This record gives sequence, C-alpha cells and structure tokens, in this order.
Amino acid sequence: MADAHGRFVWYELMTTDMEAARAFYAKVVGWGTEDASMPGMAYTLLTVRGASVGGLMGLPEDARKMGVKPSWIGYVGVDDVDAAAERIKRLGGAVHVPPRNMGNISRFSVFADPQMATLALVQWLKSRRERPAALGTPGRVRWHELLAADWEQAFAFYSELFDWQKADAESDATGAYQPFSVGGQTIGAMVTKPAAVPTPFWLYYFDIADIDAAAERVKAGGGEILDGPLEAPGGDWVLQCTDPQGAMFALTGRRGRKAVGYFERVAERDPSAARGRRWSW
Repeated sequence: MADAHGRFVWYELMTTDMEAARAFYAKVVGWGTEDASMPGMAYTLLTVRGASVGGLMGLPEDARKMGVKPSWIGYVGVDDVDAAAERIKRLGGAVHVPPRNMGNISRFSVFADPQMATLALVQWLKSRRERPAALGTPGRVRWHELLAADWEQAFAFYSELFDWQKADAESDATGAYQPFSVGGQTIGAMVTKPAAVPTPFWLYYFDIADIDAAAERVKAGGGEILDGPLEAPGGDWVLQCTDPQGAMFALTGRRGRKAVGYFERVAERDPSAARGRRWSW
C-alpha cells in the first residue's frame, strides 16, 4: 500500500494474560475481538465495526525472563522493510527483530530508535480487503506521542526514516511539544520526557466517546489512571492509564457530563498553574 508509508497502520499489545487483557479492552475501548491464532502462537484481533485495528499476543517467556514488561507497540508502514531496517542501523538505531514474513500477510521488523524507544516496521504483502475505520471513530488510535530523551534528536531520526514533517509546535514551561505530520496530516507529537520517566517510549491514545464513562470502566476493570482527565484544545479530554497487567495506554474523548476537571481544580488553588500544561492535536 503506497499511501501507508510513514503512517501508523497497526498496533499490538504483548501481555502476560491474553484473556484478561481481551476482556479489559473490550469493555474500556469497546473493541470487538476475533481469534486469529496460528500453530504455536495464540493471537487475538481487535476490531472496530468489523475492521481490524490491532492485535494482542502473549509476552514470550524468554522476554519475561529478561524483564520485558507488557506494552503496546505501533507498526509504521514502509515501502520496503529490508531497506528501512538498513537505514535504521545507519542512523544509529538498533534492529531487534530482523525483517521476516508473517505468513503471506506482511513483512515486518522491530527496532529501537537511538534513544531506545521501540517501534515496528510493516509492509503488507497483499492488499488489505477491509476498509479501515475513519479517523475519529471510537476505537481508533487518534494520537501517537513519543516521550523522548531529546525530542529534537528523535525528530531528526524519524524525519529521515519516515519523511515526517514538523507541524505547528506548542511550548510551555516544561518545554517544546512538537507535533509531526505525514502526507499533510498531523498524527502525533514528540516531547522531551520528564526526568522521572525512566526510558523513552511511544504512548498511543485510543479514541472513545465519553472520557468520564471510560475512566469508570478503567477503574472497574482493575486498571489504573495515572493522569487526567486533562483538557486538550478543541474540547477533547485525555486520560493516561495502565491496564491490569501494567501496559500503559491513553484515552481521548469528550465529556459526557459537566464535571469539574483537573484544570478547574488547579485554577481554584492557583490560576496561573492551570496554564502549566498544554496539549496539541
């Protein structure tokens, strides 16, 4: 798919409890699920209105022994996985899983950027029959956020690799928040991570209809809310969470009822503090 180059086209959760994760995300995000296991590997497809948007699989035992924790990984489409993997090495990244085929569906590779944030490359071997759900549809990933050791160095790497372009930047007391685009569409942002965040990583924001109802589902399902609801420009609100197995994810959506949020509470104590954090879509 020529128009997939540089775009996030798939998302995968590696977890320590597939059944519990399937039930949790089905309730919180509203995904349908479909068994797509192959000999020797259990796999579940996550669907939105019948279209597959991602999958979940068990975290391999050898990875667990190495201390790898449950996490989400995004797959970025490229025209040539092998060429992109070689480019990653030349640019200072590390290829953890060399290019290989997944049956007759795709060719993929897993890599870390020079600051050790992990992503995957994918090249579809045949055209996908199903049409993807439109952006803004609940269950789709709305935003891709890189918490980098140094966002400027990270952007230099990814712009060379995927042809990403800078979009209008946001700045506040914590530093620059640099959105990026591909094909004229802004799809995410990069920011230098706080010192308290131990390692760089990608965070994915799943679109949901009602942020307050979703927050209740996260807590009821055994997940944890790390931050939010926080107001974003345009009327949306965001939550940053972990699932019951410890994988981090985020949600974005509208408020279904009038509620006093983070910014209102902070403003009551210190009106200037409510402007201390800004988000961009």
